[in-house]
Amino acid sequence: MIQKKICMLGAFAVGKTSLVRRFVSDVYDERYLTTVGVRIEKKDVQVDGRSVRLLLWDLNGEDRFQFVQASHLRGAAGYVVVVDGTRPATLDVAEDLRTRATDTLGSIPYVTLLNKSDLEPQLSREDVERRIGGPVWSTSAKMGSGVVDVFLDLARRIV
Repeated sequence: MIQKKICMLGAFAVGKTSLVRRFVSDVYDERYLTTVGVRIEKKDVQVDGRSVRLLLWDLNGEDRFQFVQASHLRGAAGYVVVVDGTRPATLDVAEDLRTRATDTLGSIPYVTLLNKSDLEPQLSREDVERRIGGPVWSTSAKMGSGVVDVFLDLARRIV
């Protein structure tokens, strides 16, 4: 079985942990759980007839007091940049994280998620695509929409 590390990047409270939990266990919890440091989850998937174990590194959210450590990014085969569609300020953080990820990892596959699509959007997909780039997906960890598809798409591009 092939193992691939994927890092979850984004501002504080954009839904990274909820997205991982929805993908790994198909559950959603209304309670907010702050990630301190890193939480690693795994999920075995089939990609083009091959078994792949995705190691999902759910990194702490970034804000002005807490920063993503470059050492957590090393060894990643891909990453997910998460933006909260209801909070425009999270796009600034995502843009900075995308730049730092590229500086640390080089050009590897990534996807950008415009999360919380079940709520009234404050950002458009075009805004996110223009500033972050990559494939942009609209997701809702709460409703589960787009979550499995985005991880399978990234896995396909990694292997």
